[in-house]
Amino acid sequence: MDIKRILVTGRMYKELEKLASMDTKREYLFLSETEVCPNHFDWADGYVAFKPTESFHFGKLLWIHALGAGVDAFIFDREWKKDVMLTRTVGNFGRKIGEYCLSYLLADLQRHDIFQHAQSQRQWLPSQQKLLHELNIVIIGTGTIGEEVGRMLSNFGVNIYGISRSGAANRHFNKVLPITEVHQVLPQADWVVNTLPLTPSTERLFERRLFSYMQGAGFINVGRGASVDENALLEAIELGQVRRAVLDVFREEPLPVLSPLWAHPNVVITPHISAVTGVDEAIEGLLAVLGEIDNGQERVSQSVDVQRGY
Repeated sequence: MDIKRILVTGRMYKELEKLASMDTKREYLFLSETEVCPNHFDWADGYVAFKPTESFHFGKLLWIHALGAGVDAFIFDREWKKDVMLTRTVGNFGRKIGEYCLSYLLADLQRHDIFQHAQSQRQWLPSQQKLLHELNIVIIGTGTIGEEVGRMLSNFGVNIYGISRSGAANRHFNKVLPITEVHQVLPQADWVVNTLPLTPSTERLFERRLFSYMQGAGFINVGRGASVDENALLEAIELGQVRRAVLDVFREEPLPVLSPLWAHPNVVITPHISAVTGVDEAIEGLLAVLGEIDNGQERVSQSVDVQRGY
């Protein structure tokens, strides 16, 4: 594959302009998303972005590189051109998401909100806190990110259970079960963490039936917003099946101002920041992919199986 011209867009396109001086073998074009026109895809061999622009079409593209870990914006509900290779950024996303989850687990265990409220009321309310090693956490999705989250938390003695398509064993989990047996572990879960990518099989996976297996668990979504039926989640919170929800991703982003999630007292909202791609991380990943392409590697290490969706 001979990549000579690369179109770069997205929120960090300006910062990525340094690529042109780092990779002089190719011609680069750096544009904002609104500046990208259909004819740019007839000029470029490669396209680098977080998502397709409104004017996107495959044109003469041979290669597309996602600046984030997720690729659903490129392939979900889209007919893929078979001779186009798709790669993605593989950075410290698992560690970032692991620390994001850990921060909310600890804040909950240490009752930060309760003590903050008590302080505002000038109340002295001593209590004994639960410890991390007493928790049972179910991570749904045991891929690269889910595995790293499991590894980090298991180092604190947390009991980690994984859910995957196959149920294949993983050394960072006490036990891994196939998705068909998720009902066996959810009733004992203190927290449930979704790290799944968005595919046809994971869209609206978290619906009434799945939430009904939970018995007061906390729920963290750092996977994809479209995996969750938001109405079913709100209903599960009202029924006490979900005690608290920490949501970093949503079906529609930014989250609409009229969404009931904003004002719910048992919902924490963050603006898709659990694993933000850094500029250096993006450049390093991009140049690594180009290096493998230049070397004629048959299988690029950061390539995506479009059929599987990850």
